[in-house]
Amino acid sequence: MPLTLLPDLGDLLRLHPQFNAGTLVEALRHLGAPGVLWASSADPDHPLRDALPAARLGITDLPLADWTWADAEYAQLTGFLNQFPQGRERLRAAGRAGAALADLVTAPLTLTGALDPAFLARVQEQTLAVQAALDEGPGTRWRERRLNDLAAQVQGRSGVLLAPLDDLPDLLTRLDAQLPDLSAFQPGETGRLRALADRAWQLNDTDDLNGLLAALHREAGDPITPRAELDAAAAGIHLAVGDLPGARALLEQAAHALTDDLPRSLPGLVLARLGQVRDALGDRELAQRTYRAVLALNHAPQVARDAATTGLSEAFRLELT
Repeated sequence: MPLTLLPDLGDLLRLHPQFNAGTLVEALRHLGAPGVLWASSADPDHPLRDALPAARLGITDLPLADWTWADAEYAQLTGFLNQFPQGRERLRAAGRAGAALADLVTAPLTLTGALDPAFLARVQEQTLAVQAALDEGPGTRWRERRLNDLAAQVQGRSGVLLAPLDDLPDLLTRLDAQLPDLSAFQPGETGRLRALADRAWQLNDTDDLNGLLAALHREAGDPITPRAELDAAAAGIHLAVGDLPGARALLEQAAHALTDDLPRSLPGLVLARLGQVRDALGDRELAQRTYRAVLALNHAPQVARDAATTGLSEAFRLELT
């Protein structure tokens, strides 16, 4: 049975209503897969690090090399090229390709659309444009070498390999692998609920806050997007309009609902925001205890740890614009 490649967008999964962490969970269930071989971002706060375990889907971390040193080589190269007119033109060409790729993956996107051969060809076009501008090696952060190493690691394996979207075209040429057959797949309630929560965590000035609150309160939640997260997201809307008591009530309700089987990032996010609200209401001692609870967690996302560390040093003050 050939390996099946599933595309990943990393943190951009929080952006797309029809291609998010919940959608990928639904796709894996549709394929009958028990989990994934992980060949994507090493970010511990990747949204699928929450969603897959919460859905009882396994993550098998491949023993891949640490390529962070390649970022330092890339920085050295760009610093060198910036010293010369021809080098700066090469960087501009690479920048245009990078911007075009960013446009592709931030425009409205579905999982099946991302797997369309024509779309993958457009992604590959921009990847090759960067390579043409900066050459393989430091300019591409040793892309060819990294992909060859990955191919050697998974050769002969079966199952579903989760890899960055822009790696898929190259991996298809290196592996006995296939894209998943999702012709009968439709995103369902898991993806819809995940999209609602993702949207609520990212408010902007044009949002219908009352409508968003009503939608959050209507839902019962599920293992990937539990009721506690919906309450915490709703609290963020109360906080955005300066309703501190309303935000505190919802966050305390969310905190009381926290259990060990919830997505691992949720306790840190809830408690960090609760500490800030307690601070803004003048309950400094309780806020500090809440911040310390965040830092004592086995896992708290970096944004929560940063908020807690800052809160211990200086009381949070709510500033409305």
